[in-house]
Amino acid sequence: MKQESLNASRRRALIASALMLPLALTLAGCELAVPGQGPPPALYRLTPKSTFSEGLPVVDWQLVLEAPVADAGLNTTRVALQMSPTQLEYYALASWTDRAPLMVQTLMVESFENSRYIVAVGRESVGLRADYILKSELREFQAEYFHGALPSVRVAINAKLVKLPRRTIIGSESFEAVAPAKADTLSDIITAYDEALGSVLKDLVEWTLTTGQDAFSDG
Repeated sequence: MKQESLNASRRRALIASALMLPLALTLAGCELAVPGQGPPPALYRLTPKSTFSEGLPVVDWQLVLEAPVADAGLNTTRVALQMSPTQLEYYALASWTDRAPLMVQTLMVESFENSRYIVAVGRESVGLRADYILKSELREFQAEYFHGALPSVRVAINAKLVKLPRRTIIGSESFEAVAPAKADTLSDIITAYDEALGSVLKDLVEWTLTTGQDAFSDG
């Protein structure tokens, strides 16, 4: 009797396994066919500015850069575009390597360092005993298709230079640049992003060094 009971148990186990096999295969097939899967987006990064006007002041004060604030539409890794002035969209298969404001903050720091006119510059998180804080807002950072046959990239940053420790605003300025893409391809559009941002970074660095030095000299 024990042997018959053991055989019956084995048969039931085999039947249960056989019944579960189609379900397992079905689930596996569903997992392979999940909608929305496709090629990953291409990742892009922009470059810091490395050429500046001659005659800028060499400063020995220290500067901290806060991450630019931006509205939700630009505070993303997605590459933005506009088909009309009132609608914001994104390229389907392209992303920045970081959220746009953080990427721009990194490029600001590197651009100041590349100028070789300032003794120390860094993010707020590095703990510098700074003489100034540069606060900024990323207001425009998109490719625009409503000006002509080919897209143009618009970058705009508003900056406020704040003197420590009293946190007095000693200067406020807006910087904007537009760079046309040579063709309506993603690589040309990213190049236009790089050109527009590079122009803004150049002006931002030069204005900060000059404005900060004037105020620092005056005490």
